[in-house]
Amino acid sequence: MGICVNVSCLVLAVGGATAPVQMSSSPPGSLSDSTSKAMSHPSVSPVHPSRSKSILELNFFALSEVVKDYIHEAKAHVGEKVEMDLNHYVDMQVSQKQFPQSGKNSNKCPIKELVIAADTDKQKNSLELSQVFGGSHEGKFKHYILLVGNTGMGKTTLIKKLCLDWSRDCIPQFDFVFLLDGKALNATEPICSLQTLLLSLSTFAPSCLDPEAIYTQILAAPQRVLIIFDGFDELRDYESLLQPQEKDLIASLQKDSKAQAFTVRQLYSAILQRILLPGCTLLLSSRPRGTASQLLRRADSLVEVCGFTSTNVETYFSKYFTDPALRTSALHSLRSSTYLHLLCWNPGLCQMVCLVLEESKSLEVLPRTLTGLCHQVLCLKLETDRRSTQSSEKELLFQLSLLAWEGIKANTSLTFLSNSNLCLSFTFTVTFLTFDTFYFFRTVSDRSFSQTLPFQSAARGRRRLQSEEFELTQRFAVGLVFQSTAQRQRLHSLSETSIGTRVASKQALVTKHLEGLSYSSLSPAQVLEACHCIYEASFIHEESSRDTEGARLLTHLAANLPEFLTFHGVLLGPPDVFTLQKALERAASENRSFSLDLEASWIQIRGLRTLVSLHCLVNVASSRACIADVITLWRLLEQNGEMELLQGAVSKFEIHPLKATQVCHIENLASLVDIHQKKRLSDSSNQSLSILAEGVPAVKQLQKLELALYSNVISDEGAESLAAALPHMKSLTDLDVKYNKVTDVGAQSLAASLRNCTKIKTLRMWNQCIPYGVFDRLQQQDSQIKALIF
Repeated sequence: MGICVNVSCLVLAVGGATAPVQMSSSPPGSLSDSTSKAMSHPSVSPVHPSRSKSILELNFFALSEVVKDYIHEAKAHVGEKVEMDLNHYVDMQVSQKQFPQSGKNSNKCPIKELVIAADTDKQKNSLELSQVFGGSHEGKFKHYILLVGNTGMGKTTLIKKLCLDWSRDCIPQFDFVFLLDGKALNATEPICSLQTLLLSLSTFAPSCLDPEAIYTQILAAPQRVLIIFDGFDELRDYESLLQPQEKDLIASLQKDSKAQAFTVRQLYSAILQRILLPGCTLLLSSRPRGTASQLLRRADSLVEVCGFTSTNVETYFSKYFTDPALRTSALHSLRSSTYLHLLCWNPGLCQMVCLVLEESKSLEVLPRTLTGLCHQVLCLKLETDRRSTQSSEKELLFQLSLLAWEGIKANTSLTFLSNSNLCLSFTFTVTFLTFDTFYFFRTVSDRSFSQTLPFQSAARGRRRLQSEEFELTQRFAVGLVFQSTAQRQRLHSLSETSIGTRVASKQALVTKHLEGLSYSSLSPAQVLEACHCIYEASFIHEESSRDTEGARLLTHLAANLPEFLTFHGVLLGPPDVFTLQKALERAASENRSFSLDLEASWIQIRGLRTLVSLHCLVNVASSRACIADVITLWRLLEQNGEMELLQGAVSKFEIHPLKATQVCHIENLASLVDIHQKKRLSDSSNQSLSILAEGVPAVKQLQKLELALYSNVISDEGAESLAAALPHMKSLTDLDVKYNKVTDVGAQSLAASLRNCTKIKTLRMWNQCIPYGVFDRLQQQDSQIKALIF
């Protein structure tokens, strides 16, 4: 039996080269509103297995007649309220994400980092709606679920679909479903009880004739209760509710939760902290922004809403346009506008595109930017409401502008005008209108205007607002000032002379600001936002001449982008890829050369292909991306016979230095090494033999491999898989596998494999469970290995 050694770090020096001593400490222990009616999700099937269903049915029959009557009434009420909202509902992908296990900083990483995954992995981890709560395949149910997705992706629509499925007995494990809105936190009076919150204040709550009996049943069987929280824009809104409660308040809540003595915030907080109804299931929706350490410690499931595929878009169009001729015309117009087509990845924007395409025959040209789309939607809505309310467009615009501003202040993207049928239901339109209001209807100084532009430095100690609405406002600030005269006058009765003076001044401010940016000092997210802003300025109207001010901004951007262009950790959706593509295409004319890092960028396969095609247009020196997605793309290019693109993609792909942060990264590396060894992409095809005759350059050029798997430990089994791939990495000099629970078995496998890596210099390990004597055996295995323990 081996004796455990408490060492900080083991460095094995091979080939006579000794790595410098490095001290190492022990590792520490341990979805949206009506904007997205277009959202979709796979159709629902009853919960499995049948035995579980029969037990659930028995539980239902054990209920009193009063409770059963209430449940039937509640389901009928929910079905009536929700069904009309889902008339355009389309099945769409959601994906299960893995939480970090106990380990270094496992509870401190931003949710966004957990969401980012390879497009290939998203397909593997996709869920049906009935699987969100677990149980059918995994054998255990999820009881604390986070549902994340950006604005317009359809979180609220998915929640409504869940409620509808419950009303149709498709989620039989729950007798009660309560939907709680984050906007209710605005009520600060201590006049609520848990009973009134659930049975009177929750969304879709029906009338209740015997609340005492219903509430008694809820308390008696909380495991049969689903509580959904929606309307929370950011994760930190939940974090504030997870702060420790005062002991007296906890005692009061537990003693008498029926007392009308609590605020909505106190009750929400008590539910989230499991002080009240500790056995219930919780589903929390939010945008994936910020760090959520409290949530990560409590949640047992993270589900992401992934957006529309091209097939989803066509299905949505078939439901939106019931007239076949109009549908055919709309799809034709959509395919002729690449940017609008890509915007439809977001279900909320897809609905806005449909609104515009309904009137496409009356339009001289379709919108080419997000600013143009919001402008067109607003104009169409004003025209429709002007006819129905007999009001002037100026009066309606003024009323809508006030509503939009009130909506932004109240943190809501859905506003109604009480004396008409006017409704603003799009975060994008509301934000556009809010800025448009300030810009044209108020006297805004140049200084105030400049503060809305992107990449401003905040005063010391002051946190700048970073909401999606604010980022959209910055983008619209650029797009609006470069609108054509005709576009501006569609919304405003002011004379062109009056508006022109303001426009000229603000155009100069925008140009000076954007041309003064040091792009090399911007973060990857800021570089992407700069591409968006300048795209809005350059393509807001149909003129594409390089003589326009916006086009000159695009040329300036292309000339000043950093040569190493990384988007690591930035979510690259289809519209993001398009704006980046436009910048790189302009850079081609400037003879610029770039190294692209698209790793951990959530880029889809089709987006990756778009940028790979730039190898034929732009001098891209090298590119990085998720190995699994790259392999999928290579096989797709081979299948389509696009051998020139495949040649460029293979030759310019690189993985050095490689830092694996998930176990699947090791598996993907092994797949790449297998291609390198066999010199073909698949056993059934020989088309790529000439391209891979010398193997995969990226494998041969890999010099450093670091496994930063603090929580997703690879253990000995993973070490053996890695050992099988190592001999083919001829250039490898540095292998770091510390913090990965590799014992003497795994260490010996790696050491034996490393004998074929003639350039290896160091092998870094950390482990408290490698027995004495192992290092001696490693040296006996290869006389070049020297063990340095410190």
